[in-house]
Amino acid sequence: MTDSHSPNRPTTERLGRRALLRNGTLVLGAAALPVAALPAADGDARVRIGLVTDLHYADKPPAGTRHYRETLAKLAEATAAFKREGIDCLVELGDLIDAAETVETEQRYLRTINRTFSAICDDRHYVLGNHCVDTLKKEEFLGSVGQSDSYYSFDRNGVHFVVLDSCFRADGQPYGRKNFQWTDANVPQDELDWLQEDLAGTDNPTIIFAHQRLDVSNNHGVKNNADVRKILESSGKVLAVFQGHSHQNDLNEIEGIHYCTLVAMVEGSGEENNGYSTMEIQRDGTIHVKGFRKQAQREFA
Repeated sequence: MTDSHSPNRPTTERLGRRALLRNGTLVLGAAALPVAALPAADGDARVRIGLVTDLHYADKPPAGTRHYRETLAKLAEATAAFKREGIDCLVELGDLIDAAETVETEQRYLRTINRTFSAICDDRHYVLGNHCVDTLKKEEFLGSVGQSDSYYSFDRNGVHFVVLDSCFRADGQPYGRKNFQWTDANVPQDELDWLQEDLAGTDNPTIIFAHQRLDVSNNHGVKNNADVRKILESSGKVLAVFQGHSHQNDLNEIEGIHYCTLVAMVEGSGEENNGYSTMEIQRDGTIHVKGFRKQAQREFA
């Protein structure tokens, strides 16, 4: 990683047909601002969402670049920023916890991190990541966080939001209890049918939340992501997809839809290696991702 930190507000340049790029943020690990240097939240925002991903909380020693215990302190910092920004709702994009050896230990990890996460905002949403259901079953994870479904949609201030679940094997079986390979991520046909019907039933501009990536064909991508993208594109309503899983800042545009991958909170030690964001949808349709610490700044329309 070659990340650096600047006390100055980043410059803006044009990227492609629709997107704007701040401070070279398409470069992997590019600079993001520490909290104190960020501009104030835009009061003209139509809706403002707090976003975190890949916390991988676990009460165990670091492994490589992943510092599992430190996500509690990093999330506490994000909590203060979200309170200051005044978010409308909160979304975590998967891998809230890391895998544990036993169900009891995993449930303890989940209770610990969710105690802090759930205190941030009453209106919150959990995207399932592969680590969330490595030891637990989906119903155990969802029951613990008080969410009834693994994929669903909701509306806020005239914007439609869709939460997807790609934690299914190619044979359609759901992930759970170490019954899967993490590279075998799929959106099953029932969910594809639901997604097409859901998008047909809204007239609102739409944002998609996912864990595994829908814009790449490598190990971090959903295997049938072309099928998912076809539905998103044909709807004519999807503005952007926000996703995690690969732990890196990335931004791609495919057929007019922006695929924004957010940096993992678990990577690196110390507050300077934190990463989280607010995503604002402006009244003119512009989407502004205000990145904190390692998270890149984004703006596209």
